[in-house]
Amino acid sequence: MPVADHTGRVSGVPPWLIVAVVVVGVLAAVVVYDLLQKRHAILRNFPIIGHFRYLLESVGPELRQYIVTDNNEERPFSRDQRRWVYSTAKQENPYFGFGTDNDIDAPGSVFIKHSAFPKLGTDDHHARVPAAKVLGEWRDRPRAFRPNSIVNISAMSFGSLSGRAVEAMNRGAKIAGCLHNTGEGGLSIHHLQGGDLTYQIGTGLFGCRTPDGTFSMDQLLETVAKGPVRAIEVKLSQGAKPGLGGVLPAAKVTPEIAAARGVPVGESVISPARHSSFDDVDGLIDFVERIAAATGLPVGIKSAVGQLGFWDELAQAMRSRGRGPDFITIDGGEGGTGAAPLVFSDNVAYPFRVGFARVYAAFEQAEMHQRVAFVGSGKLGFPESALTALTLGCDMVNVAREAMLAVGCIQAQKCHTGHCPTGVATQNRWLTRGLDPTDKGARVANYIDALRYDLLRLAHAAGVDHPALLPRSALDIISPNGTAIGLVDHYGLSAETQRLSDTDVAALMTGAP
Repeated sequence: MPVADHTGRVSGVPPWLIVAVVVVGVLAAVVVYDLLQKRHAILRNFPIIGHFRYLLESVGPELRQYIVTDNNEERPFSRDQRRWVYSTAKQENPYFGFGTDNDIDAPGSVFIKHSAFPKLGTDDHHARVPAAKVLGEWRDRPRAFRPNSIVNISAMSFGSLSGRAVEAMNRGAKIAGCLHNTGEGGLSIHHLQGGDLTYQIGTGLFGCRTPDGTFSMDQLLETVAKGPVRAIEVKLSQGAKPGLGGVLPAAKVTPEIAAARGVPVGESVISPARHSSFDDVDGLIDFVERIAAATGLPVGIKSAVGQLGFWDELAQAMRSRGRGPDFITIDGGEGGTGAAPLVFSDNVAYPFRVGFARVYAAFEQAEMHQRVAFVGSGKLGFPESALTALTLGCDMVNVAREAMLAVGCIQAQKCHTGHCPTGVATQNRWLTRGLDPTDKGARVANYIDALRYDLLRLAHAAGVDHPALLPRSALDIISPNGTAIGLVDHYGLSAETQRLSDTDVAALMTGAP
């Protein structure tokens, strides 16, 4: 039996064993801490190992500067962009020191022309900054409203995101006072955390379909009645895979997902490439009006931009008939929360700025641009890109992957594998357990607050009260030959167009609803 000698050391016990016991004890304590803490999903899912990620992240700038890449080379979101989202979401210092490391005179760079006499702005970091137009006003919908936030959460369905991630998004929407789009996967219990909703109807008609997969108004009314649905969006296509349908394999159709989508458990579900309820512009308008009449809600459409004849025809038909969508969401080809074939992600649909400008020009020509509300999406979750979209004609912007980053996404790009390490884009129970919806919901709200605050500060720097009131001449872009030209001139729009009605301008300047 080991005994202590006069020095207090235990005879018969090798020193290495004592060290090993201490190390194991420390590691066990770290494991317990990692599993119980709720701030970092990576640590909850990967105790001890996860710390190496944060260690490598902390020395990332040095590694990139001398060995790998700079702060603006990574895609789809650069290190600078991710750092800004993470910092704002955690309410840490989002400032950058020692000047810009961008090549600021590179072709495509956008510049905001500040005023010599800027507005004296607010220090309210939680300013709501309302949308530029009232959804449903031009068609006098019974439940028309002006959204409280110019920034809202884009369509990401339960199934593509975990239930905890969806819950975090909705909690964040409630705190930030913004809209949360359900995505095409139906309305689940995770969407019902108090945040206002935009209910999306995709080609699979999930949540509003009959057993044979056709549209059901009764099911739609039943679904809409489950939660605080403020608007309905009919999705024609998305930037990730425009013009392409999809399949949800049987193994992924769990009871919870089946309940949200209104489909049988354990059977593969097909989302066709197009809607079965209409096959032309007039049919689309009639479908929108039918839903609006039954629900009283503003109804819009979402699409990536491909063949331009459709948009010319839609704008002219809406003018001649005095009917049609209350809002139009344009998704850029660079959008990408959904998994997709590489060629569809890379080569189908116009980039946001090009596509949106062409759509807006069609409605401007039809004199419908002041009536319809326009929403932009596709990597617009940063102040300069959001302000660019607003200057081109958007009345609101939607954020998707940026909100995922705020929830904890680390851009592992494993969304299509079911093995997202942070529990955001997976249904794996072990991985999703690491994501705490309460903590991450607050982070989503912090990020949205920060984006709105920076948009407001940019507006004040340019001398106006609201981001949507910037004159189109306020932004320039560097052309391929190195000269600065007007942003709208570059994209073929008129700098003289009055984007908003006098009523909307007055409301934004006075803060009226």
